[in-house]
Amino acid sequence: MENIYEKAQEAAKFIKTKIEQMPRTAIQLGTGLGDAVTEISLKIPYTAIPHFPQSTVEGHKGELQIAQLGDKQVLVLSGRYHYYEGYSLQEVTFPVRVLKALGIEQFIITNVTGGLQANMTPGDLLFAHDHINLLPDNPLRGLSDPRLGIRFPDMKDAYSSTLLAIAKKTCEHLSIPYRTGVYVCLQGPSLETKAEYQYLHNIGADMVGMSSVPEVIVAKQCEIPTMMISCISNVCYPIDRITETTIDEVIAVAKNASVRMRAVLEGLG
Repeated sequence: MENIYEKAQEAAKFIKTKIEQMPRTAIQLGTGLGDAVTEISLKIPYTAIPHFPQSTVEGHKGELQIAQLGDKQVLVLSGRYHYYEGYSLQEVTFPVRVLKALGIEQFIITNVTGGLQANMTPGDLLFAHDHINLLPDNPLRGLSDPRLGIRFPDMKDAYSSTLLAIAKKTCEHLSIPYRTGVYVCLQGPSLETKAEYQYLHNIGADMVGMSSVPEVIVAKQCEIPTMMISCISNVCYPIDRITETTIDEVIAVAKNASVRMRAVLEGLG
């Protein structure tokens, strides 16, 4: 994907013609989490935005939205791209480049994940404080354009401690249970074997998914404060608790968790 900076600027220019006042917060909705944001005033299909790929996964609407969240407007990426869809990681993360060009000041990523700790249940909300990247590529590979950000961003503080503190305070005020943990990303689309789940637990991961880490890496390069909120969709540990999981079950759990997810997002927006 050549000329990423110019393409991001072109996409942002198009989006600005549709939005009178740009929100400061952007939210990326994961599989089945579309109901977390409902008061939508504007929808732009990804296919209408210059250089945006098409989302192909069930549970991802594939549109940019302007929505009301509490007393604030937010920009919503309703659906994402995944490495397993066949896109390069530079394509997967292109929307984050566009958020930077739009002047977005904070980025909240949501997703559904497998739980890797024994005390987790489907529907639990987890806030990532770190991640383990097991993807076979990096979205910054091959890029050296200083307009995109520094070439070697330090990932020590990839997740905003300020946003995490606000999310925790919101949950405590509303009596919403939450956990914090380490997210591990694999390429998918096949789910993991029992041995792989054991391995991921052993290396210190609390939840496993197939997305989000590339976006976090690019957001860090772009210097956009970022937070990840995960909904546990299925139990992956201990091994004897694992049952076969379908996409329909994942979406159903995510929908049930959307009300609590929305409450947290309102506090962050």
